[in-house]
Amino acid sequence: MQQVSTLPWLVRCAVAAAALLLACGLATVQFGATLQQPAVTTRDGTLVTLNRYVREPTPDIVLVGSSVTWRLKEDYFSIPSVRNLALAGGSPVTPLEIVARQARLPKTILIETNVLSRAADGALIETFSHGAGAEPLLLRPVRTAVAAYETWNHAGPDAARARAAQDRLLSRPPGTFDNKVYLDRAVQQMNDGDPTVPVRATAARMRQLIDDLQRRGVRVFLIHVPFASEIEGSRLVRISDEIVEQAFPDRALWLPIDPPGSELRWDDGVHLDERSALIVVRAIEAGLAERAGR
Repeated sequence: MQQVSTLPWLVRCAVAAAALLLACGLATVQFGATLQQPAVTTRDGTLVTLNRYVREPTPDIVLVGSSVTWRLKEDYFSIPSVRNLALAGGSPVTPLEIVARQARLPKTILIETNVLSRAADGALIETFSHGAGAEPLLLRPVRTAVAAYETWNHAGPDAARARAAQDRLLSRPPGTFDNKVYLDRAVQQMNDGDPTVPVRATAARMRQLIDDLQRRGVRVFLIHVPFASEIEGSRLVRISDEIVEQAFPDRALWLPIDPPGSELRWDDGVHLDERSALIVVRAIEAGLAERAGR
């Protein structure tokens, strides 16, 4: 009787296993890249960001907002214990409501008022209420593994070196990127439609949440991140500003931000470039220091 060799079968199994491990490794690297901040167009980055907030120690300062504030990276701040929960493509009410539903609260919350025309994400709010996690049990080991990889592969820079690198960036002249095509498109989009109804609803919910947070001892400040002048003059921004000013007339609630406008640049008139975002962060820190001194 002829004996059938098992060698080809073993070779095929080994090749398949190697391919599977390689695919998992690449997926882990790609997925792990979203841990520090949410990817601009993916919900998964949002889930990781919010998971990180509800599972880690409560920070001193939290920022909430849209992709406008998302550009103000946590590592741009010299103030320790800052967490940026701004959600690209989302409403500031979503992370604000999630923060308000936690047992432990940050000392200070900064709320972006630039984009208030989007509805809050009720599914995310319910998922992360009272510290609930978002991922199924099956995914938790994957999240843990990715977090461990990120910690090992992207250890935070020394504070002094990071500050020196930021100072070097600020010493350079403003960027020269020609954003006219993107700016014109953004202006057109922000002149379409009437945002009155959704902005009023968002402002009303923000008022309720702010009152509750203040009763619980949290300092809350509203911030308006600078837009390009063309965007500031758009219908959406003008109507939103009017509604917000009426809803929150108390100037003590507003954090003064006064970066040098001539130094700021935007990719599309809406989203600050890296150097400009760093300038705005420095202005926010100056505003917080001013309020702390009062």
